[in-house]
Amino acid sequence: MNLTIIGLTVRALLGRKRVLLLLPMPIVLIGLTLIGVSADVSDPDWGPTVFGNLGLSVILPLTALIVGSSVLGLEIDDGTITHLLTKPLPRSEIVLSKLAVAWVVTTVATGVPLAVAALIAGSATFAVGLVLAAALGALEYCALFLALSVLTKRPVAVGLVYIMLWENVLVSFVDGARVFSVREHATTLADTVGNTPLLDSTVSLSTALVMAVLFVVVGTVGATQRLRSFALTGEAN
Repeated sequence: MNLTIIGLTVRALLGRKRVLLLLPMPIVLIGLTLIGVSADVSDPDWGPTVFGNLGLSVILPLTALIVGSSVLGLEIDDGTITHLLTKPLPRSEIVLSKLAVAWVVTTVATGVPLAVAALIAGSATFAVGLVLAAALGALEYCALFLALSVLTKRPVAVGLVYIMLWENVLVSFVDGARVFSVREHATTLADTVGNTPLLDSTVSLSTALVMAVLFVVVGTVGATQRLRSFALTGEAN
């Protein structure tokens, strides 16, 4: 990885108004947790909806989509990617540096509010599980959405279709699709570490981890190969 690229990416990412879109979702998550804890309702009745259906199924992928599609995609859109591509840098170094920034920002933006919500619910172990789940899911999603940013001119639109149709519709009705769901990978890790009725995982931990590695490798390699073609054909112009 390249520290210069990482530093420039962080400043560019956090300096854009798009990052403000990350603020409302954690507030809603924590607010709903407070309501669930204060209401006369058992944890299994509200926990899976707040932590699973909202936290890991909506907030995590949407945050990763906003961040992951921006770290490289915005440079492609405005044409400044050409300045980076003219440097004698391995394309894999560029992709990994961008991915590292997207991963850390997404993990912090989702893991912290999820941990706070878990602590409000009264489980420090679950908080640890959610942070680890956020880190795993963030890495997978960011690798996927970063790849989309160089494979298509509409990464956000394609990413939204993926999140809504695959992660939140098809996975709910087709059991076999859950193995290929980032949401299920993150849920399994959080449920395994947290050992709580607030989540219900359907994939084994070993399967989730193996598939997570596969997602990251495919996304990273795909983005790297596509970026190499940018340098050869001038598609970044």
